[in-house]
Amino acid sequence: GEGGVVGLLRRLGRVEDSRQRAADLFRWLVAPVAPAEFLGRHWERAPLLVRRGDPGYYAGLFSTADFDAALRDGEVHFGTHLDVTSYAEGVRETHNPSGRALPAVVWDFYQNGCSLRLLSPQAFSPTVWHFLSILQEHFGSMAGANTYLTPPGTQGFAPHYDDIEAFVLQLEGKKHWRVYSPRTDAEVLPQFSSANLTQAELGEPMLETVLEAGDLLYFPRGFIHQGDCLPDVHSLHITVSSYQRNSWGDLLEKLLPAALQMALEEDMEYRQGLPMDYLGYMGVANSDTVDPRRTAFMEKVQSLIRKLIDYAPIDATVDQRAKSFLHDCLPPVLTQSEKAQSVYGFPARWQDGGPRNVDILITKDTEVRLLRHGIIRLCNEEAGVMLYYTTENSRVYHKEEPKFLEIDPEYTDSIEFLLSSYPNHVSVDTLPCETLEDKISLATLLFEKGILTTKKPLVQV
Repeated sequence: GEGGVVGLLRRLGRVEDSRQRAADLFRWLVAPVAPAEFLGRHWERAPLLVRRGDPGYYAGLFSTADFDAALRDGEVHFGTHLDVTSYAEGVRETHNPSGRALPAVVWDFYQNGCSLRLLSPQAFSPTVWHFLSILQEHFGSMAGANTYLTPPGTQGFAPHYDDIEAFVLQLEGKKHWRVYSPRTDAEVLPQFSSANLTQAELGEPMLETVLEAGDLLYFPRGFIHQGDCLPDVHSLHITVSSYQRNSWGDLLEKLLPAALQMALEEDMEYRQGLPMDYLGYMGVANSDTVDPRRTAFMEKVQSLIRKLIDYAPIDATVDQRAKSFLHDCLPPVLTQSEKAQSVYGFPARWQDGGPRNVDILITKDTEVRLLRHGIIRLCNEEAGVMLYYTTENSRVYHKEEPKFLEIDPEYTDSIEFLLSSYPNHVSVDTLPCETLEDKISLATLLFEKGILTTKKPLVQV
């Protein structure tokens, strides 16, 4: 009786551990292919086509009716949230007017053969928000989405490749897809998306297929793709994306300057002057010269680079990436019971001429746990110990500044204890703080930020 995506999300809400919840959702996304097989054979390597023969597989995730409702709510603006596009005779055009996307204008564009791309549908659809907020914990990298509505017999975009791992979920109708292998080694797992490509720049597609409702097409970044509609049916699909700028190179881009800074501070060898005459034997003009001074110079550079690893703050750099990821994250969507056990369901209100149920009364016996495993990150920074969290993020990407609390260093053990004991509840008394007062004040602070939930509602309503 609990079909479609809404039923799936409800069932996942009963899974106690958010990490397991995320893994289960990913398993559903690539089913019937097993996650281990997907990661071994397809992830970052090769496209995957899943034909399900089940038009209702994604039912309830997003629909043309949801698209229409978003337009009617008045929050959709051209360019910011919605792109009107066309691709005909090798020419790709964007037709965005300025201002609010009124239904009469948008549907007129569609009727005239334009495609509609809704950016960040999670800002307008609670179901897409819920879906992505769970999935992001599996990837450890932002999970984003766009939806594409294409009229029959048209194409909205030129062939191109992207800088994200793409999961195309066919929601309604059908779409004809062609996918091409990267053309050069430099285009394998590229850092950035390509410009629009011409048909003449493409070889033969490695995969050509018609996606029907319920089907999935995955392709890694760097694989060129184009989709067009059959003459007799429209297409609505959602592309779920992740792993933008999430490579080893992106980690090293942050790590190496930090390592060099530390080496300069701590190791005199990095501060010693260059040889006075090095310009005379180094440089491209001297690259073919045989000279022992050149050899010594090269060896010195190599030795300094090798030694740099001793100064590389690897864990601290990973924490800084985690902090960025938490800023990218969607806030969690609470189940009814989570709401009742968190500050979001706390019954403080105005009644009979005054406020009622205002005091958050946490005691040593109150049993608490983190709302989700992936919603916090401790970072040691120059200004002190910061606890970054996602519960106050916006559904719109980076609309809010990163949210953090400055934490007394004595509380770090308690934060780590809450992480390691998740998903089990622990009594406030077992938090490894020095005094009972500290235990209660830390638990109260985290509860007020939506980070902690209690085993039973604090106030019985």
